Amino acid sequence: MTNSIWASLLAKDQALFSLINGVWTHPLLDKLLPWCRNANNWYPFYAVILVYLFIKWGKITWKWLLLAVLNVTFTDQISSSIFKPLIQRLRPCADPMMIGKCRLLLDHCSGGFSFTSSHAANHFGLAMFIFMTLQPLFKRYTWLFFIWAAIIAYAQVYVGVHYPLDVFVGSIIGIVIGWISGSLFNKWNQHA
Repeated sequence: MTNSIWASLLAKDQALFSLINGVWTHPLLDKLLPWCRNANNWYPFYAVILVYLFIKWGKITWKWLLLAVLNVTFTDQISSSIFKPLIQRLRPCADPMMIGKCRLLLDHCSGGFSFTSSHAANHFGLAMFIFMTLQPLFKRYTWLFFIWAAIIAYAQVYVGVHYPLDVFVGSIIGIVIGWISGSLFNKWNQHA
């Protein structure tokens, strides 16, 4: 019974992957989404946020930065060092069952396993952390960071390196870790 449920879930996951990666496509997205998923392209964005925080908060920003780095470290390690070796799911671009069914929009298929998506875990973790800690500065606009994380997670499927289930579970991991680290920062900042 459990095996048939798991097989059915994986079949649905592959079918959704095929829609996102092979049917719901557009030439503009073919150029934009590989760029969006590249972490290096976001460094200026992170730098602007940090400069703004140092201007507004001063030394408190070091606490925020420490917990933001710990947040990303935990989301990345839980995804990469626990789930990926435990589950050992092949990436769509490396899966023999997906040969001829996967459009790879990167110059190579990322190494390692697919489940869970570290990109999704890291970015949703950071989005939740920002949502919880920067509301006093950005007010109701902090929810936009979830859209940013969702675009990056969707891009992982679109470019052919993750299945939808990989990014969904990675997103959940990120949200939980982001909530924990955001709660710790808020508690720590109250006593400053």
